[in-house]
Amino acid sequence: MTTPAPVDPAATSAWADLTTHHQSLDANLRDWFATDPARAERLSFEAGDLFVDLSKNLATDETLALLVRLAQEVNLTERIAAMFAGERINVTEDRAVLHTALRRAPGTQPPLVVDGQDVDEDVAAELDKLSAFAHQVRSGDWTGITGKPVETVVNIGIGGSDLGPVMIYEALAPYRQAGLSVRFVSNIDPTDVAQKTADLDPETTLFIVASKTFGTLETLTNARLARAWLLDALVARGVVEDTPEARRAAVGRHFVAVSTALDKVAAFGIDPANAFGFWDWVGGRYSVDSAIGTSVAIAIGPERFRELLSGFHVIDEHFRTTPLERNVPALMGLLNVWYVNFLGAASHAVLPYAQQLHRFAAYLQQLTMESNGKSVRWDGSPVTTATGEVFWGEPGTNGQHAFYQLIHQGTQLVPADFIAVAKPAYPLVDAEGDGGAVPAGADVHELFLANFFAQTKALAFGKTAEEVRAEGTPERIVSARVFSGNRPTTSILAPELTPSVVGQLVALYEHVTFTQGIVWGIDSFDQWGVELGKKLALEVAPAVSGDEAALAAQDPSTQSLLRRYHALRHPA
Repeated sequence: MTTPAPVDPAATSAWADLTTHHQSLDANLRDWFATDPARAERLSFEAGDLFVDLSKNLATDETLALLVRLAQEVNLTERIAAMFAGERINVTEDRAVLHTALRRAPGTQPPLVVDGQDVDEDVAAELDKLSAFAHQVRSGDWTGITGKPVETVVNIGIGGSDLGPVMIYEALAPYRQAGLSVRFVSNIDPTDVAQKTADLDPETTLFIVASKTFGTLETLTNARLARAWLLDALVARGVVEDTPEARRAAVGRHFVAVSTALDKVAAFGIDPANAFGFWDWVGGRYSVDSAIGTSVAIAIGPERFRELLSGFHVIDEHFRTTPLERNVPALMGLLNVWYVNFLGAASHAVLPYAQQLHRFAAYLQQLTMESNGKSVRWDGSPVTTATGEVFWGEPGTNGQHAFYQLIHQGTQLVPADFIAVAKPAYPLVDAEGDGGAVPAGADVHELFLANFFAQTKALAFGKTAEEVRAEGTPERIVSARVFSGNRPTTSILAPELTPSVVGQLVALYEHVTFTQGIVWGIDSFDQWGVELGKKLALEVAPAVSGDEAALAAQDPSTQSLLRRYHALRHPA
């Protein structure tokens, strides 16, 4: 089926009405809550286990109604259906977009068939294979070349082959198997692989090389470095003979792959039977619930991994079936459009009050910015509006002591999502207290979450000059202590950070990102913007190594930088 041309959002009647509405809107969260006691209840929603409070956003009922009308006019509901049906909505690569198929409930009817292929059957087979391997490693049945069980798994990947697995591994730390840890190598800076392997026992280390094409420069370079480290160490110990046959046998026990390029996998020395595949309809940044998550399945177990997938599916179904007026990912995405295109926001903070989510903002940076950082629409025409925003953030009170000053009192509008869980993984008590603000026996998680609730309150309602004066503040510094308020936030509260809840959070933002992309008319599933720099790096590499002809071919700035590099690296 041919993908229809994108609707120009700026040419819709809803966009015109939103423009008029914005011009007349006098946003005042204090007044809105004072005159509308039901606002919080009316603008709070549930999606799976997630309770999502949108009431502190700079939006009225009319704003949301107009945004929903915009979604209807750009055919969001139809595009959602097209994605789930397996239509080729990734038009620049002529691919379906079916990460949602990775987490469909077993036995779902009718089966999902795309291009004559039973996708459900394929996914189930690969998940079963992955699960069986994870059980082997966790039980100790899978051993290294000397017969010792695996104690450390090293995942070698980059981008979506790294950010998703490491984020979920950190988020689900309480579910990891004792005595079995995972490390992640991604950066081609040799420091990364050197430090991650420095203290490892080669006899108990298993490497997962995650690269769909088995040709990603960074990943394969690191894989070769890891292979050399492993073999040199095993030979030096005298446990492996220094012969090609013995070395190849060692690689076969200490390396597996996540790839579909089985010929390249075999050439590297990995048995193709130990390669786990996925499909071209799974984009890298949407792939953590595919075989890319092998390291996660080993760490938390296949059963928990399936719980993670079921969490994704809960939000998939909410997004697919819920009317837009109550559809949480759609509403969040539409509010982001409101902030970017009508209120001029250039960035968006994600602030998890859960230390286990300390890599969540980094994960979202790729998901959102690689997806929606585009300046042409999916038909090749220029965009008609601003697109994308910078996603960033840090966990909890760390951020409060770093950048919250700008969010509270700066001149930039920074919409922020606050995320918290009711039940902590580590329910600690401060038995002693400090004799003041922290009483003896204080529940530290509740002390922590007091900040979660207080920060969104402060951002929304601020502090007037009169309130500052009433505290006895000297007049000369009253203005410095005024908080304007009207700083928009969304609050997301979950029961606890289970595998299912983590899956729900990731799927939530996947569909937020999709919603924005459809409104802007862009292909959120390609990433051509990463290609040019990679291509030029290969062209510059000979000049870095001292090739004079390659150096002469560079622009003056690059030549100057290269000469300074050579002087620093190889001083006379």
